[in-house]
Amino acid sequence: MSNLLDLARPEIRALHAYRAAGTEDGLIRLNANETPWPATGGGDGLNRYPDERPLTLTGRLAAHYGLEPDGVLLTRGSSDAIDLLLRGFCRAGRDEIVICPPTFGMYRVYADIQGAAVREVPLVRDRGFALDCPALINGWQSTSKLLFLCSPNNPTGNRVPDVELDELCAALAGRGLVVVDGAYIEFADSDPTNQLLQRHDNVVVLRTLSKAFGLAGIRCGALLARAEIISLLGPVLPPYAFPTPSLEAAQRCLEQAGGDELATRIAILTAERVRLADELAQLDTVTRVWPSEANFLLVEFGDPGRAVAAARKGGVLVRDFSEEPELDGCLRITVGDADQNNQLLTSLRNDE
Repeated sequence: MSNLLDLARPEIRALHAYRAAGTEDGLIRLNANETPWPATGGGDGLNRYPDERPLTLTGRLAAHYGLEPDGVLLTRGSSDAIDLLLRGFCRAGRDEIVICPPTFGMYRVYADIQGAAVREVPLVRDRGFALDCPALINGWQSTSKLLFLCSPNNPTGNRVPDVELDELCAALAGRGLVVVDGAYIEFADSDPTNQLLQRHDNVVVLRTLSKAFGLAGIRCGALLARAEIISLLGPVLPPYAFPTPSLEAAQRCLEQAGGDELATRIAILTAERVRLADELAQLDTVTRVWPSEANFLLVEFGDPGRAVAAARKGGVLVRDFSEEPELDGCLRITVGDADQNNQLLTSLRNDE
Protein backbone atom coordinates (compact mmCIF):
# COMPACT_ATOMS: atom_id res chain seq x y z
CA MET A 1 0.00 0.00 0.00
CA SER A 2 1.40 3.39 -0.96
CA ASN A 3 2.09 6.18 1.51
CA LEU A 4 -0.69 8.08 -0.23
CA LEU A 5 -3.35 5.60 0.89
CA ASP A 6 -1.78 5.31 4.33
CA LEU A 7 -3.25 8.77 4.89
CA ALA A 8 -6.80 7.41 4.48
CA ARG A 9 -9.01 6.11 7.24
CA PRO A 10 -8.43 2.38 7.87
CA GLU A 11 -12.19 1.77 7.70
CA ILE A 12 -12.34 3.23 4.21
CA ARG A 13 -9.30 1.28 3.01
CA ALA A 14 -11.06 -1.91 4.15
CA LEU A 15 -14.47 -0.95 2.74
CA HIS A 16 -16.14 -3.42 0.38
CA ALA A 17 -18.17 -1.76 -2.35
CA TYR A 18 -21.89 -2.48 -2.57
CA ARG A 19 -22.78 -4.68 -5.56
CA ALA A 20 -25.78 -3.24 -7.33
CA ALA A 21 -28.05 -5.07 -9.78
CA GLY A 22 -26.44 -5.35 -13.19
CA THR A 23 -27.85 -4.58 -16.63
CA GLU A 24 -27.38 -6.25 -20.00
CA ASP A 25 -28.67 -5.01 -23.33
CA GLY A 26 -31.63 -6.98 -24.64
CA LEU A 27 -32.48 -8.65 -21.32
CA ILE A 28 -35.55 -7.90 -19.22
CA ARG A 29 -34.65 -6.34 -15.88
CA LEU A 30 -36.31 -8.27 -13.09
CA ASN A 31 -33.30 -7.98 -10.79
CA ALA A 32 -33.57 -4.45 -9.33
CA ASN A 33 -37.14 -4.28 -7.94
CA GLU A 34 -38.09 -1.53 -10.39
CA THR A 35 -41.65 -0.79 -11.48
CA PRO A 36 -42.33 -1.95 -15.08
CA TRP A 37 -44.22 1.23 -16.12
CA PRO A 38 -43.05 4.83 -16.45
CA ALA A 39 -44.15 7.30 -13.80
CA THR A 40 -47.76 8.48 -14.16
CA GLY A 41 -46.57 12.06 -14.57
CA GLY A 42 -44.36 11.17 -17.54
CA GLY A 43 -40.64 10.74 -17.90
CA ASP A 44 -39.78 7.85 -20.17
CA GLY A 45 -37.21 5.53 -18.71
CA LEU A 46 -37.22 7.12 -15.26
CA ASN A 47 -38.78 3.99 -13.75
CA ARG A 48 -35.36 2.39 -14.27
CA TYR A 49 -32.31 3.10 -12.14
CA PRO A 50 -29.52 4.99 -13.91
CA ASP A 51 -26.14 3.35 -14.38
CA GLU A 52 -24.60 2.40 -11.07
CA ARG A 53 -21.44 4.22 -12.15
CA PRO A 54 -21.91 6.54 -15.17
CA LEU A 55 -19.01 5.31 -17.29
CA THR A 56 -20.00 7.15 -20.46
CA LEU A 57 -20.17 10.54 -18.78
CA THR A 58 -17.01 9.77 -16.81
CA GLY A 59 -15.22 9.07 -20.10
CA ARG A 60 -16.46 12.32 -21.63
CA LEU A 61 -15.36 14.32 -18.60
CA ALA A 62 -11.97 12.60 -18.69
CA ALA A 63 -11.56 13.51 -22.36
CA HIS A 64 -12.59 17.10 -21.64
CA TYR A 65 -10.00 17.41 -18.85
CA GLY A 66 -7.32 15.52 -20.80
CA LEU A 67 -7.13 12.60 -18.37
CA GLU A 68 -7.69 8.86 -18.34
CA PRO A 69 -11.10 7.72 -17.00
CA ASP A 70 -9.52 6.01 -14.00
CA GLY A 71 -8.45 9.44 -12.78
CA VAL A 72 -12.00 10.85 -12.70
CA LEU A 73 -14.74 10.32 -10.13
CA LEU A 74 -18.13 11.78 -11.02
CA THR A 75 -19.75 13.56 -8.06
CA ARG A 76 -22.95 15.46 -7.34
CA GLY A 77 -21.34 18.85 -7.64
CA SER A 78 -17.88 19.59 -6.28
CA SER A 79 -19.38 19.96 -2.79
CA ASP A 80 -20.05 16.22 -2.87
CA ALA A 81 -16.35 15.67 -3.55
CA ILE A 82 -15.42 17.74 -0.49
CA ASP A 83 -17.62 15.52 1.65
CA LEU A 84 -16.10 12.35 0.14
CA LEU A 85 -12.59 13.52 0.91
CA LEU A 86 -13.47 14.33 4.52
CA ARG A 87 -15.11 10.95 5.01
CA GLY A 88 -12.28 9.15 3.28
CA PHE A 89 -9.32 10.72 5.05
CA CYS A 90 -10.36 12.26 8.37
CA ARG A 91 -11.09 10.26 11.52
CA ALA A 92 -13.65 11.93 13.75
CA GLY A 93 -12.07 13.55 16.77
CA ARG A 94 -8.52 12.81 15.62
CA ASP A 95 -7.67 14.36 12.24
CA GLU A 96 -7.86 17.88 10.88
CA ILE A 97 -8.15 19.84 7.68
CA VAL A 98 -6.38 23.11 6.95
CA ILE A 99 -8.15 26.02 5.25
CA CYS A 100 -7.11 29.54 4.27
CA PRO A 101 -9.91 32.00 5.04
CA PRO A 102 -11.58 33.94 3.70
CA THR A 103 -12.60 31.02 1.49
CA PHE A 104 -15.48 28.71 0.58
CA GLY A 105 -17.47 27.97 3.73
CA MET A 106 -18.41 24.37 2.90
CA TYR A 107 -14.94 23.07 3.76
CA ARG A 108 -15.63 23.85 7.40
CA VAL A 109 -19.23 22.61 7.26
CA TYR A 110 -18.25 19.16 6.00
CA ALA A 111 -15.38 18.99 8.50
CA ASP A 112 -17.80 19.78 11.32
CA ILE A 113 -20.20 17.09 10.10
CA GLN A 114 -17.36 14.55 9.99
CA GLY A 115 -16.06 15.58 13.41
CA ALA A 116 -12.71 16.69 12.00
CA ALA A 117 -10.86 19.68 13.40
CA VAL A 118 -10.31 22.77 11.28
CA ARG A 119 -7.08 24.77 11.46
CA GLU A 120 -6.95 28.16 9.79
CA VAL A 121 -3.98 29.80 8.10
CA PRO A 122 -5.56 33.06 6.89
CA LEU A 123 -4.81 34.68 3.57
CA VAL A 124 -2.78 37.88 3.81
CA ARG A 125 -5.07 40.72 2.78
CA ASP A 126 -2.27 43.30 2.60
CA ARG A 127 -0.64 41.12 -0.09
CA GLY A 128 -3.79 40.73 -2.18
CA PHE A 129 -5.13 37.78 -0.16
CA ALA A 130 -1.95 35.80 -0.76
CA LEU A 131 -1.20 32.41 0.79
CA ASP A 132 1.16 32.20 3.73
CA CYS A 133 3.10 29.21 2.40
CA PRO A 134 5.72 29.07 5.17
CA ALA A 135 2.99 28.98 7.82
CA LEU A 136 1.15 26.22 5.96
CA ILE A 137 4.24 24.05 5.61
CA ASN A 138 5.80 24.68 9.02
CA GLY A 139 2.51 24.26 10.85
CA TRP A 140 1.60 20.92 9.25
CA GLN A 141 0.86 18.25 11.88
CA SER A 142 0.80 14.46 11.85
CA THR A 143 -3.00 14.70 12.13
CA SER A 144 -3.28 17.17 9.23
CA LYS A 145 -4.73 15.28 6.27
CA LEU A 146 -6.23 17.72 3.77
CA LEU A 147 -5.27 21.23 2.67
CA PHE A 148 -8.15 22.92 0.84
CA LEU A 149 -7.16 25.68 -1.59
CA CYS A 150 -9.86 27.35 -3.68
CA SER A 151 -8.24 28.75 -6.82
CA PRO A 152 -9.59 31.13 -8.05
CA ASN A 153 -10.65 31.71 -4.48
CA ASN A 154 -14.23 32.30 -3.44
CA PRO A 155 -14.92 35.08 -2.43
CA THR A 156 -11.67 36.97 -3.14
CA GLY A 157 -11.35 36.03 -6.83
CA ASN A 158 -7.55 35.62 -6.93
CA ARG A 159 -5.76 32.48 -8.10
CA VAL A 160 -2.98 30.69 -6.25
CA PRO A 161 0.24 31.03 -8.32
CA ASP A 162 1.30 27.77 -9.94
CA VAL A 163 4.72 27.91 -8.30
CA GLU A 164 3.11 28.02 -4.85
CA LEU A 165 0.88 25.06 -5.63
CA ASP A 166 3.95 23.11 -6.72
CA GLU A 167 5.81 24.14 -3.57
CA LEU A 168 2.99 23.03 -1.28
CA CYS A 169 2.44 19.69 -3.06
CA ALA A 170 6.15 18.90 -2.86
CA ALA A 171 6.45 19.95 0.78
CA LEU A 172 3.44 17.86 1.84
CA ALA A 173 4.25 14.75 -0.21
CA GLY A 174 3.56 11.69 1.93
CA ARG A 175 2.13 13.92 4.68
CA GLY A 176 -1.18 15.17 3.29
CA LEU A 177 -3.33 15.83 0.24
CA VAL A 178 -3.48 19.23 -1.43
CA VAL A 179 -7.05 19.73 -2.64
CA VAL A 180 -7.28 22.42 -5.33
CA ASP A 181 -10.87 23.53 -5.79
CA GLY A 182 -11.03 24.72 -9.39
CA ALA A 183 -14.73 25.57 -9.53
CA TYR A 184 -13.94 28.88 -11.28
CA ILE A 185 -10.79 27.93 -13.19
CA GLU A 186 -12.46 28.22 -16.62
CA PHE A 187 -12.56 32.01 -16.10
CA ALA A 188 -8.85 32.24 -15.19
CA ASP A 189 -5.90 33.11 -17.39
CA SER A 190 -4.52 29.55 -17.21
CA ASP A 191 -5.38 26.13 -15.82
CA PRO A 192 -2.68 24.13 -14.00
CA THR A 193 -4.84 21.01 -13.49
CA ASN A 194 -3.01 18.60 -15.79
CA GLN A 195 0.48 19.72 -14.83
CA LEU A 196 -0.31 19.36 -11.13
CA LEU A 197 -1.76 15.88 -11.57
CA GLN A 198 1.21 14.77 -13.64
CA ARG A 199 3.84 16.11 -11.25
CA HIS A 200 2.35 15.24 -7.85
CA ASP A 201 0.59 12.13 -6.55
CA ASN A 202 -0.81 13.96 -3.49
CA VAL A 203 -2.87 16.53 -5.38
CA VAL A 204 -6.65 16.34 -5.88
CA VAL A 205 -8.42 18.77 -8.20
CA LEU A 206 -12.14 19.49 -7.92
CA ARG A 207 -14.09 20.63 -10.97
CA THR A 208 -17.74 21.41 -11.59
CA LEU A 209 -20.19 22.01 -14.42
CA SER A 210 -22.15 24.44 -12.22
CA LYS A 211 -20.27 27.62 -13.13
CA ALA A 212 -18.88 28.11 -16.64
CA PHE A 213 -21.03 25.32 -18.12
CA GLY A 214 -24.23 26.81 -16.69
CA LEU A 215 -25.43 23.52 -15.20
CA ALA A 216 -25.81 24.44 -11.53
CA GLY A 217 -29.24 22.85 -11.47
CA ILE A 218 -28.06 19.32 -12.26
CA ARG A 219 -25.31 19.14 -9.57
CA CYS A 220 -22.51 17.62 -11.63
CA GLY A 221 -18.89 17.75 -10.54
CA ALA A 222 -15.74 15.71 -10.75
CA LEU A 223 -12.91 14.72 -8.45
CA LEU A 224 -9.65 14.38 -10.37
CA ALA A 225 -6.77 12.46 -8.81
CA ARG A 226 -4.47 9.46 -9.07
CA ALA A 227 -6.29 6.21 -9.80
CA GLU A 228 -5.72 4.80 -6.31
CA ILE A 229 -7.54 7.75 -4.73
CA ILE A 230 -10.45 7.33 -7.15
CA SER A 231 -10.62 3.61 -6.33
CA LEU A 232 -10.56 4.38 -2.60
CA LEU A 233 -13.35 6.95 -2.67
CA GLY A 234 -15.64 5.38 -5.31
CA PRO A 235 -17.19 2.84 -2.89
CA VAL A 236 -18.07 5.65 -0.47
CA LEU A 237 -20.56 6.98 -3.02
CA PRO A 238 -23.98 5.30 -2.99
CA PRO A 239 -24.97 3.30 -6.09
CA TYR A 240 -27.14 5.03 -8.69
CA ALA A 241 -26.03 8.36 -7.22
CA PHE A 242 -26.32 10.39 -10.42
CA PRO A 243 -29.89 10.79 -11.81
CA THR A 244 -30.71 10.09 -15.45
CA PRO A 245 -31.86 13.64 -16.43
CA SER A 246 -28.63 15.07 -15.03
CA LEU A 247 -26.58 12.49 -16.93
CA GLU A 248 -28.30 13.36 -20.18
CA ALA A 249 -27.94 17.13 -19.68
CA ALA A 250 -24.23 16.85 -18.84
CA GLN A 251 -23.54 14.61 -21.84
CA ARG A 252 -25.30 17.01 -24.21
CA CYS A 253 -23.32 19.93 -22.81
CA LEU A 254 -20.00 18.16 -23.30
CA GLU A 255 -20.64 17.56 -26.99
CA GLN A 256 -18.53 19.63 -29.36
CA ALA A 257 -21.24 22.21 -30.13
CA GLY A 258 -21.59 22.85 -26.42
CA GLY A 259 -17.83 23.31 -26.15
CA ASP A 260 -17.82 26.03 -28.81
CA GLU A 261 -20.61 27.88 -27.07
CA LEU A 262 -18.81 27.49 -23.75
CA ALA A 263 -15.74 29.28 -25.08
CA THR A 264 -17.90 32.11 -26.42
CA ARG A 265 -19.71 32.56 -23.12
CA ILE A 266 -16.48 32.56 -21.12
CA ALA A 267 -15.04 35.23 -23.41
CA ILE A 268 -18.14 37.38 -22.96
CA LEU A 269 -18.13 37.02 -19.17
CA THR A 270 -14.43 37.76 -18.80
CA ALA A 271 -14.81 40.88 -20.97
CA GLU A 272 -17.79 41.94 -18.86
CA ARG A 273 -15.74 41.30 -15.73
CA VAL A 274 -13.16 43.83 -16.89
CA ARG A 275 -15.81 46.38 -17.87
CA LEU A 276 -17.77 45.98 -14.65
CA ALA A 277 -14.61 46.29 -12.54
CA ASP A 278 -13.58 49.47 -14.36
CA GLU A 279 -16.98 51.11 -13.97
CA LEU A 280 -17.41 50.10 -10.34
CA ALA A 281 -13.99 51.56 -9.54
CA GLN A 282 -15.21 54.95 -10.77
CA LEU A 283 -18.04 55.12 -8.23
CA ASP A 284 -17.51 57.43 -5.27
CA THR A 285 -19.04 54.79 -2.97
CA VAL A 286 -16.46 52.17 -3.95
CA THR A 287 -13.17 52.00 -2.06
CA ARG A 288 -11.55 49.18 -3.99
CA VAL A 289 -12.25 46.52 -6.62
CA TRP A 290 -10.04 43.49 -6.03
CA PRO A 291 -8.48 41.73 -9.05
CA SER A 292 -10.38 38.61 -10.09
CA GLU A 293 -9.89 35.56 -12.29
CA ALA A 294 -13.37 34.22 -11.50
CA ASN A 295 -16.88 35.12 -12.65
CA PHE A 296 -17.33 37.53 -9.75
CA LEU A 297 -15.71 40.57 -8.19
CA LEU A 298 -14.91 41.35 -4.57
CA VAL A 299 -15.74 45.03 -4.13
CA GLU A 300 -15.04 47.15 -1.07
CA PHE A 301 -17.58 49.88 -0.30
CA GLY A 302 -17.45 52.70 2.21
CA ASP A 303 -20.96 51.72 3.32
CA PRO A 304 -21.65 48.14 2.20
CA GLY A 305 -25.11 47.97 3.76
CA ARG A 306 -26.21 51.02 1.80
CA ALA A 307 -24.83 49.48 -1.41
CA VAL A 308 -26.75 46.24 -0.80
CA ALA A 309 -29.95 48.23 -0.27
CA ALA A 310 -29.36 50.34 -3.39
CA ALA A 311 -28.78 47.27 -5.54
CA ARG A 312 -31.88 45.58 -4.16
CA LYS A 313 -33.97 48.69 -4.79
CA GLY A 314 -32.81 48.51 -8.38
CA GLY A 315 -33.82 44.84 -8.66
CA VAL A 316 -30.41 43.23 -8.10
CA LEU A 317 -29.11 40.92 -5.35
CA VAL A 318 -25.46 40.95 -4.34
CA ARG A 319 -23.70 38.96 -1.61
CA ASP A 320 -22.70 40.76 1.59
CA PHE A 321 -19.44 39.51 3.13
CA SER A 322 -18.75 42.64 5.16
CA GLU A 323 -19.23 40.90 8.52
CA GLU A 324 -16.73 38.15 7.71
CA PRO A 325 -13.19 38.32 9.13
CA GLU A 326 -10.76 40.07 6.78
CA LEU A 327 -13.64 41.14 4.51
CA ASP A 328 -14.92 44.27 6.22
CA GLY A 329 -16.67 46.55 3.74
CA CYS A 330 -16.72 43.89 1.02
CA LEU A 331 -19.50 42.65 -1.24
CA ARG A 332 -19.21 39.82 -3.76
CA ILE A 333 -20.80 40.69 -7.09
CA THR A 334 -21.37 38.01 -9.73
CA VAL A 335 -20.67 39.11 -13.30
CA GLY A 336 -23.88 38.88 -15.29
CA ASP A 337 -24.62 39.68 -18.91
CA ALA A 338 -24.29 43.26 -20.17
CA ASP A 339 -27.89 44.21 -19.35
CA GLN A 340 -27.73 42.77 -15.84
CA ASN A 341 -24.44 44.51 -15.14
CA ASN A 342 -25.83 47.80 -16.45
CA GLN A 343 -28.85 47.46 -14.18
CA LEU A 344 -26.57 47.01 -11.18
CA LEU A 345 -24.42 50.00 -12.15
CA THR A 346 -27.49 52.18 -12.63
CA SER A 347 -28.80 51.17 -9.20
CA LEU A 348 -25.52 52.07 -7.50
CA ARG A 349 -25.11 55.35 -9.42
CA ASN A 350 -28.60 56.45 -8.45
CA ASP A 351 -27.55 56.14 -4.82
CA GLU A 352 -24.47 58.39 -5.10
